[in-house]
Amino acid sequence: MFREVQYRASNGFVALFVLLAVMVAAVVFAVKSGNAQQPVGLVASVLTLVVASIALAGLFIVEPGDAKVLVLFGDYKGTVKSAGFWFANPFLAKKRISLRVRNFETSKLKVNDGRANPIEIAAIVVWRVVETAEALFEVDDYQKYVAVQSESAVRAVAQGYPYDSHAENEQSLSTHTAEVSLALQKALQDRLARAGVEIVEARISHLAYAQEIAQAMLRRQQATAVIAARTKIVEGAVGMVENALELLSHKGIVRLDEERKAQMVSNLLVVLCSERDASPVVNAGSIYQ
Repeated sequence: MFREVQYRASNGFVALFVLLAVMVAAVVFAVKSGNAQQPVGLVASVLTLVVASIALAGLFIVEPGDAKVLVLFGDYKGTVKSAGFWFANPFLAKKRISLRVRNFETSKLKVNDGRANPIEIAAIVVWRVVETAEALFEVDDYQKYVAVQSESAVRAVAQGYPYDSHAENEQSLSTHTAEVSLALQKALQDRLARAGVEIVEARISHLAYAQEIAQAMLRRQQATAVIAARTKIVEGAVGMVENALELLSHKGIVRLDEERKAQMVSNLLVVLCSERDASPVVNAGSIYQ
């Protein structure tokens, strides 16, 4: 496994000044050698000028947020991450790699959730390169590797959770977004660590039932909401009826036997739980007739 090594490059401005001075001196010496008809001095000056010209290829710039990976004839020598103007062996191949934070959105994937229901899901992945040697030499194309492995992680996480939670404290894709995001980030990091990539953030950007079951699931959600609302209404109505009976009994307004209590409870529950306004009926006679 390749591990990143920091390469100590020389100051580029100093190297440029020295090389320019050598080149100027070589030109002056070549002119003097030519005038003095000294072929040895002329050849030495030309060779010095050629070497200095080749050495200029060793100058390179590292921009903020970038790095240069240095390779000599197929042998990894190190990485320069510090921004600036630098000089290194001119025969070193200098490969640029970005260290900036990048993000992308996966395509909408159709997968089965934890209950085998087909769903559509997509995620936003925020990542950056932290190990340049691994990113360049451990995988063929680290950007494509990130994209493919991200889709694989999204599929794996989606299959581990149901779309909706139907039990207390059950985690689901739609209700526990923070927990799902953490699980997705861990799954991504496990897959991409080999490529020298760090996952900064991962979160679901699209979540829906697949088209073929969307209408059925919508009706199911509506039915669940209606049942929950009805349950709440009935609980409230029972409490109100109980309070009404207690107040009537406590203040002695009217005394009701069990049959009349049952009838009153029935009437109150109908009024309180009905979706329409009740139409009152006035009884002018005795309630026992």
